[in-house]
Amino acid sequence: MLKQIFTPFLLSLLFVSLANCGPSPETKDLQVKAKQIIGALPAKMPGSENDTSELISLGKKLYFEKKLSLNETQSCNSCHNVEGKGAGVDNLPTSPGAFGKNGDRNSPTVLNAGFHFVQFWDGRAADLKAQAKGPILNPVEMAMPSEKEVLKRLNEDAQYPALFAKAYPNDKTPVTYENLAGAIAAFERTLITPSRFDDFINGDHKAISKAEQDGFKAFISAGCTSCHSGNLLGGNSYRKMGQVNEYKTNDLGLYNVTKKAEDKFFFKVPSLRNIALTGPYLHDGQVKTLEDAVKKMAYHQLGMNLSEEETKKIVTFLGTLSDKTRTN
Repeated sequence: MLKQIFTPFLLSLLFVSLANCGPSPETKDLQVKAKQIIGALPAKMPGSENDTSELISLGKKLYFEKKLSLNETQSCNSCHNVEGKGAGVDNLPTSPGAFGKNGDRNSPTVLNAGFHFVQFWDGRAADLKAQAKGPILNPVEMAMPSEKEVLKRLNEDAQYPALFAKAYPNDKTPVTYENLAGAIAAFERTLITPSRFDDFINGDHKAISKAEQDGFKAFISAGCTSCHSGNLLGGNSYRKMGQVNEYKTNDLGLYNVTKKAEDKFFFKVPSLRNIALTGPYLHDGQVKTLEDAVKKMAYHQLGMNLSEEETKKIVTFLGTLSDKTRTN
């Protein structure tokens, strides 16, 4: 008799428990919006289908190679640190070069960079390979005098000639500047950083908390997605710095590349992935905290004065975009 009474009761408890395990209608709706407006980060970068393990291995060695700077003090990793929990930046306003002089822009993260539509703040390089060629010969950064000098160092090294030959088995002369840049780009194409927000988009409704979900709603409500959309939450367009309210800067941005008056003060919209780890912020590195960056962008780009509560909510959401292996 007791068994007959308790069995339906226990089953009803089980059904209630299972129902409570699923996402609420509100969370489901938010997941749909996240998928539509943002979308999960792809598992592979464009161009990586042709990258061999030998090419990636060579690229990684070159990425950390200080012989690529004139006084052998600087590597790609010096300004774009990917070691340990490094988020592909040096966390400085602007970066010192091989001889101590600083550049005039904040070093953007190399993480997920191969998904961007162009490289550098002003888009002067079309892709990772073109980008990799620049800093080595830049007099302020790595300061090598010529491609010829770079290749001389590599050819005189005990390991590089053989490593280039393995990475480029069909090339009669594998040690070239073009191949150096191609190898670095291949390594950088491995720097993909899936986040908890991707897990949320892909169906795990528990991947981000209620507070973080509220932050995403605040992010949408404030209009942040007018610039920061797509699976990078940016990195796919140019925008004028000071679109609504002027932002004082002497940097003319895209104009320096195109020389078109209408391009003055336009910069590539940065990706917000790993943004909680990559301060200080903006092209000049003058904004120290993420809270201030959110407030300033709302004011200068959207004409809004966010409250402390709204700012806190958005910052809470932005924390979900960090690489899961680089957060504590």
